[in-house]
Amino acid sequence: MLGGVVWMVLLCLVGAQLENSVADDFTTLESCANDSTIIDLLLKSNLYNKHRVPDPNGVVVMVEFWVQEISSVSELTSDFEMDIYVNEIWMDKALRFDAMNPCKQNITLSHHVFDKIWTPNSCFINSKMASIHDSPFRNIYLTVYSNGTVWTNYRVKVRGPCSMDLSSFPLDKQKCTLIYQSFNYNSDEVKMRWGEGKVFQMKQFSLPDFDLVNISTRVEIHISPAGVWDELYVTFTFQRRYVWYVLQAYIPTYLTIFISWVSFTLGPYAIPARTMLGVNSLLAMIMMFGNIMRNLPRVSYVKAIDVWMLACMTFNFCSLLELAVIGYLTKNASPNELPNRRQTDDTKRSCPRPTSSGFLMRHPWRQAVGAGPTRTYCFQKCWSLLGPVYMAERIDRASNLFNEKCSVF
Repeated sequence: MLGGVVWMVLLCLVGAQLENSVADDFTTLESCANDSTIIDLLLKSNLYNKHRVPDPNGVVVMVEFWVQEISSVSELTSDFEMDIYVNEIWMDKALRFDAMNPCKQNITLSHHVFDKIWTPNSCFINSKMASIHDSPFRNIYLTVYSNGTVWTNYRVKVRGPCSMDLSSFPLDKQKCTLIYQSFNYNSDEVKMRWGEGKVFQMKQFSLPDFDLVNISTRVEIHISPAGVWDELYVTFTFQRRYVWYVLQAYIPTYLTIFISWVSFTLGPYAIPARTMLGVNSLLAMIMMFGNIMRNLPRVSYVKAIDVWMLACMTFNFCSLLELAVIGYLTKNASPNELPNRRQTDDTKRSCPRPTSSGFLMRHPWRQAVGAGPTRTYCFQKCWSLLGPVYMAERIDRASNLFNEKCSVF
């Protein structure tokens, strides 16, 4: 009986000790302030004013951009579209909670709290469109540190302008610029500065028509009637991919010129075939040029591809002009009336050979009129048979040689 009493006393003592230990642990846990308690104390209406600038001497806001995706670059609308993370860091002493014995040195809050604290109200002042992603909720990340440092990060879809200069198209580079500043506070109240990372490219981008070759940043001071403002500039430089234009424009037009030169080898009397070849080549160039210009804006200056296409069309048009000259020289002759080689040789032998040397000796049918009745008759007879044909063939050869030399350049 006595032993049972002793065991009961021992069990009571152990239970009391365990109860005291649990109570001490519970008191320790309750002694640190949790996130909800801290934010409730900080944002009391009589203690925190979100309309007041945290520092009367001006708040320094550090900004960084994380480029997530570049969707498109459009020449027709002169803009580009991208998704970026906008990071802003500033100090708000009214949100300092290190004296509250926090359980953590930083607290992460939802986007609902974002509207209850002071923010620099920054925006892209030159954007055509900018919006925070809201699927499935507003993509805003907010963290407050125990020393009062506030870090916000929100994902934005922005469409910005590009200064399109197509003078060197398709070997051109285009620059697109975004300007970021505080919309409500001038430089005396908010000082905008680039963070250490400035603009971070989260991955390598691949666009159908462009490659991103450079990202540059700078800070400028903008003076307006409302005051002096700090502006953060970020410029994206894009290099056009020109392989498509080489395959679809340069090589086809170059080959079309070669095809038009085939007409020089068909002879002076293949007028229908030469006409069809030249006209079809010219129409093909016009169609290719139209397909390229369809995707470009209307500009008042000359582009590099305009010079190329006009030069190609000029070569083709000159071949048609040369064909017109050939047709004029041989318009009164038909293939059935052409002298064959035997008639040509007989005609040459029937003309007396001149005693002089030089050009007239090599071409007796081109001797001047007045060298005698025999020679005059020979000149007229030879010219009627050989003159137009000879001139047409010589023009074809000269045109072919001229085009070959010019094509090198």
